[in-house]
Amino acid sequence: MEPTTLQMAWFLIIGLLMAGYAILDGFDLGVGILHLFARNDTERRVFMNSIGPLWDGNEVWLVVFGGALFAAFPKAYAAALSGFYSGFMLLLCCLIFRGVSMEFRSKQDWKWWRLSWDIAFCVASTLATFLFGVVVGNCMQGLPLGADGDLTRPLFLSELLLGHADAPVRGYPILTGLFAVSVFAMHGSIYLYLKTEGDLQARIRRWMWITFFIFVTVYLVLTIFTLTNFPAATSKYRSSPILWVMPVLSFLAILNVPRAIYQGRTFDAFISSSCAIAAFTFLFGATLFPNLLVSAESADYTLTVANASSTERTLSTMLIVAGLGLPFVLAYTISIYWVFRGKVQIGKFSY
Repeated sequence: MEPTTLQMAWFLIIGLLMAGYAILDGFDLGVGILHLFARNDTERRVFMNSIGPLWDGNEVWLVVFGGALFAAFPKAYAAALSGFYSGFMLLLCCLIFRGVSMEFRSKQDWKWWRLSWDIAFCVASTLATFLFGVVVGNCMQGLPLGADGDLTRPLFLSELLLGHADAPVRGYPILTGLFAVSVFAMHGSIYLYLKTEGDLQARIRRWMWITFFIFVTVYLVLTIFTLTNFPAATSKYRSSPILWVMPVLSFLAILNVPRAIYQGRTFDAFISSSCAIAAFTFLFGATLFPNLLVSAESADYTLTVANASSTERTLSTMLIVAGLGLPFVLAYTISIYWVFRGKVQIGKFSY
């Protein structure tokens, strides 16, 4: 069954929301990953204040993504939430602890108190990023979906990390999780360079190079594993050569990151990093399409854009609501970034 125009439109909208979240929350998760590498309390306060006014607005994109998926493709939403239940509960705890850590850290001057929340902030940011990557890896491998679109058996956290028993590559989700951590760490280091100055900025410049080379290493390993074990990842590109535009653009964006850093054009490096993340999201969607959740039990049980969607009337109503609401989200995002532009300054009311 071929997807309708409205179903295609909502598949693309959800992809855009996912890319927006990965780019925006990606750098503040990256700041959290790098948090413990700061040398002292002042530097860690600088790190937190670089994202303090922005992180909650960035996570709005995740909320909108989840709401759109629930309304547009309820069968896929239900299967994903039940299949990844243990992972999503752990992810939710991580996202809660990030916010709590930022708010509680500076409430007391006790060294052990601040160190405890620093560790919680870093661990929660790293684990949340890792779990996002694990979800992507499991979607690539497929899930044990039955004829009713539900899981034939519960998946424990160990299976989410290693892949279910029939998965083509055991441990593939761990590799995609490490890839997510490497991408966001690089993205976050570039952002931190833009928001800092002095000796701290000079050290962060080294971090940009280190995180970039780690990212490239994990990226190459992941690419080899994906092309070797998932033939479907390239089959669509052979049948639709126009899709090769995106891999080429992502490769150019990756190449421009070290070039821009070397030339001192760090904002250009940040834009290139953002474009690479958007390209990865597109490649993930193009690889899955027209599927949303692949069944490892039988291809007939796979949830697709066509068979997992809401009614046409629901999709058309949602499109109107999105057209009215999305400009407000964009306006808020743009305005908050404009207000808090520039270098971080530690003041009386800082984190």
